[in-house]
Amino acid sequence: MIAITLPDGSVKNYEKGATPMDVAKSISEGLARNVISASFNHTAVEVSTPLLENGSLILYTWNDDAGKKAFWHSSAHILAQALEALYPNVKLWVGPAIERGFYYDVDLGDQSISEKDFKDIEDKMLEIARGKHDFHMRSVSKKEALSYYQGKNEYKVDLIEGLEDGSITFCDHDTFTDLCRGGHIPNTGIVKAVKVLSVAGAYFKGDEKNKQLTRVYGISFPKQKDLTDYLTLLEEAKKRDHRKLGKELDLFTFSPRVGQGLPLWLPKGAALRERLESFLKAAQKKAGYEMVVSPHIGQKELYVTSGHFAKYGADSFGVIKTPNEGEEFMLKPMNCPHHCEMYNSKPWSYKDLPKRFAEFGTVYRYEQSGELHGLTRVRGFTQDDAHIFCTPDQLDAEFMEVIDLVLYVFGSLGFENFTAQVSIRDPHQPEKYIGSLENWDKAEKAIINAADKKGLDYVIEEGEAAFYGPKLDFMVKDALGRSWQLGTIQVDYNLPERFELEYKGNDNEMHRPVMIHRAPFGSMERFIAILLEHTGGNFPLWLMPEQVNILSLSEKYEKYAQKVLNLLEKHEIRALVDNRNETIGKKIRESEMNKIPFMLIVGEQEEKDGTISVRRHGHGDLGSMEVETFAKMIEAEVKSEIKEFKEV
Repeated sequence: MIAITLPDGSVKNYEKGATPMDVAKSISEGLARNVISASFNHTAVEVSTPLLENGSLILYTWNDDAGKKAFWHSSAHILAQALEALYPNVKLWVGPAIERGFYYDVDLGDQSISEKDFKDIEDKMLEIARGKHDFHMRSVSKKEALSYYQGKNEYKVDLIEGLEDGSITFCDHDTFTDLCRGGHIPNTGIVKAVKVLSVAGAYFKGDEKNKQLTRVYGISFPKQKDLTDYLTLLEEAKKRDHRKLGKELDLFTFSPRVGQGLPLWLPKGAALRERLESFLKAAQKKAGYEMVVSPHIGQKELYVTSGHFAKYGADSFGVIKTPNEGEEFMLKPMNCPHHCEMYNSKPWSYKDLPKRFAEFGTVYRYEQSGELHGLTRVRGFTQDDAHIFCTPDQLDAEFMEVIDLVLYVFGSLGFENFTAQVSIRDPHQPEKYIGSLENWDKAEKAIINAADKKGLDYVIEEGEAAFYGPKLDFMVKDALGRSWQLGTIQVDYNLPERFELEYKGNDNEMHRPVMIHRAPFGSMERFIAILLEHTGGNFPLWLMPEQVNILSLSEKYEKYAQKVLNLLEKHEIRALVDNRNETIGKKIRESEMNKIPFMLIVGEQEEKDGTISVRRHGHGDLGSMEVETFAKMIEAEVKSEIKEFKEV
């Protein structure tokens, strides 16, 4: 017999060799009908996998993220089989599940796939799915695996050569076999609806020097209605695409002469960024942060010391050599090494700590051109970075206060639906991280303790930590239900050691401070992109580039329109006057398209009464009122949106 521990903590005994499906059936027939995948001792398994030892079992349905991952991973196999059937000379590389759907990277030789081919691929996938073919995992030796692909698929051979003998598995269904680690649904018949979404180029191993493969993106569902709903959501997402809205609202642009992935902020966009910065700076000041500024470059040795060169050197811009022999600089990939050197600029006592350095610092990463995407993936971006240097005794309190700041930012910008993720190291891949196990254990426990004390709804994810420390990531759902990682807090015992940071304790001995990294926005570029798509360009009133558009019925009322503008500016309300020789109907339509929250129409009656006729974007006519009444209404709404941050 083996003891199986379930998520609720209960333990049940089963015969050795029982499967997750057997466990599901023992709980309820309803669960057994819906369970599609499982994990045993934190490893993805099939529901048909024999369980041979004591352990923890989690059963997943379509409603679980892990269930969707298995569903979409299995669908990638179906896609690959369909591509082999339709394109006989195709060579497969990899086909993972992604956040929404899946893809498969393939070498089509001299063939190609375009949108006109999508329907044929979908039909073939559904034909395969209707066969209700079971997914079977089997172990193979490295020699067998190489023999299977040798001379037929150099991409799979390359993958296998990097694997250890004894750890290699194949997945079979129907007539199809693929190199695979596992994590599938029971059979293909569970897939009822599929859609090929797009094709794109993808370099083998992500290296521009290698051959460009074709990446086929798809999505699948257990019900046709789910696909229909998703496609409706997709259409709405297209309307909210930040690249489209950014252009329409005149916020930012890109130029091939400046370079890919380097956004240019236009006046309205720059003003938007400035307001976001001012908002956070005001809260940070109350929280005891001090603003600092660091250069855009640093000596290579700085990033060697921090570990960034070893971990991110390949993803950085090339080393900058100067006329001086042996002198090398790099564009700044991170702000933290600079802040460590600021801390090192003078001696500190425990009485001086915590020390909180904050900076809106621009950093640079050489993202592959195929991975660049509007503002969400760029090569130059500004982080709302801060680093707190504190004593170990201060760590818990400091970490919780940073959580308060992140929640304040979310609340002021309308992000109300979020969960937290405690991102810890992968214990099976210690080579990915720097520092001692003791320090990692302390840092991970500190984050979990703070999350518990704050009552956060959180999950723990292995392998998602930064290379120098664990972190608390905030996963925000936008208005379309999409999940984004926004805001991060990290505990770091390692950089203080690498930079030999010290403070004198009350015992007159020298001690290492603990370092907290935090960025509520993450990066200004990505944050604004997500905010644009979340709001559809209808930002909170306090953040709007232009809050009011004053529309004069004719040139006769321009002086009165200007008078209204002057009164509003005294209340620090951002307004402009539209006195063009156009019909009022056209002015209103254009103001609506530009998403300006309020329109004030002034004509003969308004001038005579000293009033304004008010319209609200998306709501229509609000009637006539005095300018002072309107100004107080605006001030009240802004005050309700952006509350004061509590002082430390």
